[in-house]
Amino acid sequence: MIPLKLIFPLLLRVLLANSQGSKKVFEKRGVPLSDWAESHRPDPESVIPVHIGLKQSNTERLEEFLYSVAHPESARYGQHWTPEEVARTFAPTTETVKTVQNWLIDSGIGLNRIKLSPSRGWLKFNATVGEVEELLDCQYKIYRHPNGVEHLATDSYSLPEELHPHVELVMPTLLISHSDPGTPMHFGLDKRQADSTDIQPGLLRSLGSPSSDNLPKLKGPFLGFGKKSGSGSDLSTCDEAITPDCLRALYNIQYKPVATNKNTFGIAEYTPQAFLQPDLDLFFQNFSSNQALKSPILVSIDGGVAQTTNQSFNFNGESSLDLEYGMTLTNPQPVQLYQVGDLIEGGSFNNLLDALDKSFCTFEGGDDPNEDGIYPDPLPGGFNHPESCGIAKPANVISTSYSMNENNAPASYLIRQCNEYGKLGLLGTTILYSSGDRGVAGRNNICVFPNGTLSVDAPGFIPSFPGTCPFITSVGATQVNPGASVTEPESACEQVIFSGGGFSEIFSIPDYQKAAQAEYFARHNPPYSSVQFNNSRVVRGYPDVSANGANYVIAVDGSFSLVFGTSASTPVFGSIITLVNDARLAHGKNPIYTPEFQEAFNDITNGTNPGCGTPGFSAVQGWDPVTGVGTPNLGKLIDKWLALP
Repeated sequence: MIPLKLIFPLLLRVLLANSQGSKKVFEKRGVPLSDWAESHRPDPESVIPVHIGLKQSNTERLEEFLYSVAHPESARYGQHWTPEEVARTFAPTTETVKTVQNWLIDSGIGLNRIKLSPSRGWLKFNATVGEVEELLDCQYKIYRHPNGVEHLATDSYSLPEELHPHVELVMPTLLISHSDPGTPMHFGLDKRQADSTDIQPGLLRSLGSPSSDNLPKLKGPFLGFGKKSGSGSDLSTCDEAITPDCLRALYNIQYKPVATNKNTFGIAEYTPQAFLQPDLDLFFQNFSSNQALKSPILVSIDGGVAQTTNQSFNFNGESSLDLEYGMTLTNPQPVQLYQVGDLIEGGSFNNLLDALDKSFCTFEGGDDPNEDGIYPDPLPGGFNHPESCGIAKPANVISTSYSMNENNAPASYLIRQCNEYGKLGLLGTTILYSSGDRGVAGRNNICVFPNGTLSVDAPGFIPSFPGTCPFITSVGATQVNPGASVTEPESACEQVIFSGGGFSEIFSIPDYQKAAQAEYFARHNPPYSSVQFNNSRVVRGYPDVSANGANYVIAVDGSFSLVFGTSASTPVFGSIITLVNDARLAHGKNPIYTPEFQEAFNDITNGTNPGCGTPGFSAVQGWDPVTGVGTPNLGKLIDKWLALP
């Protein structure tokens, strides 16, 4: 006979197991991994940090909330939310927190091992690989890239069915590095105690990596300007070399900021990308002499520093381009530089968002140890301080010239990040992202077969993220046609780069785009099937707008070069929105979350964005998935915005 004292614990375990219900697949990988191959199984005693993203409240109303502050007919128009209001509105419910927490406790994860983030959005605990595999009914593997980088992931994972309404995502699970893999380094699995907080992350594949496809494309040196001051005002050669004066002529930029003490403009860069002050000085000498020796206002995020050790176009080109044009076009507006990540790990979109909104943060380190900078960074030379959580008030306009392929991350990961951009919109911040430089193809010209296999020879288009997020402004690229003048219509960029554009596979069409898309499909239905793109007509299209992205003259590493990319068009469009905000602030009005006033844009009706063995989409009358609604006319934009309440 079994002693009663043994029967009771056994019965309790059976009851707990039954109370948790059967597990059901929560997420699984939708497409095969590109380049990454299974290497080996991890040691089951190795310890990993686990983050559970709890279901946030009211995210289904986010678009409604945004319209309430963005639409002129709304009673709350222009009345942006406070950070406290955002945190309170979207915090998970007490029921959600308790339900997931109790499941963990019942599953053997002690309460002393579980931590709840201050925002209540995340539960974190450290556990062995074996524990997590049992918890999530999954099998972890180490995946290896040809260059030696290793990554921990699983192909699917499950949760009790009753937990599904309370969880948004679990990490680490499906996500494999969406950044360009860098220096070979093994994933940092450590054989430690399961309650240890000292977890070594893997080396981050930084968005600012010198090998990144995000960077502007270099055509070569430009000899039109020297190291001495020049006028830079010749408009006769804007088809060959874009300068600030060319942009002023193209987009009717005749406004000088006067509310610089109230307005804010931020540009994000990811370490090791960095500017060199002598390059800024050289550019200003030629194009904006009264800005000599001026620097951006450095906002250091997670140890971000404008490093000067590594100097080349691949380390300095992006920052030079963004800052030289952003600072010149908005002069004398101070420009904030959000420098993200230390020199050891670099930074990610999530690290930037953590710094702008403390309710988005986890705690004691970023969001995914495989993707984000994890701080404090104990490695020599690392940022050995707590992560930058809510350290910076978001600027009114933030320009980011970086992107990733939408299919490089699970939908849950992208949706949670996209919602955060929406929250920043509620705070009054306009977020701009470049739409990409590969037309309808993904970064590095990758396309997709119907079975999900990735290849440069595949027929399926790959959209760009965050460009497909409906809560950001996606910026495409145009060009002054060879032999044309600045007074003639531009076309979609077809020199060196092609304006990224297309349709999301994840995000639904926002209300503000429904009429424009309906007109586009009715009048210009593209000749492609669902094999090539999501032609359901119910998903988000991008870009929203465009600006010139060809033949930019920049000063980099002590001389002038010509560069191309939506890396150029994005800070230029951000500069123009900053000037619009200045005009409104000068008249006592709030900056607003960017609405679209099509009449204030130059409609682009020429050019395509090729990729995946096709001509891509065509620029046509009205909105199109190549140039959006077109390029801005600042004078008209200011007139329209000043006419609003």
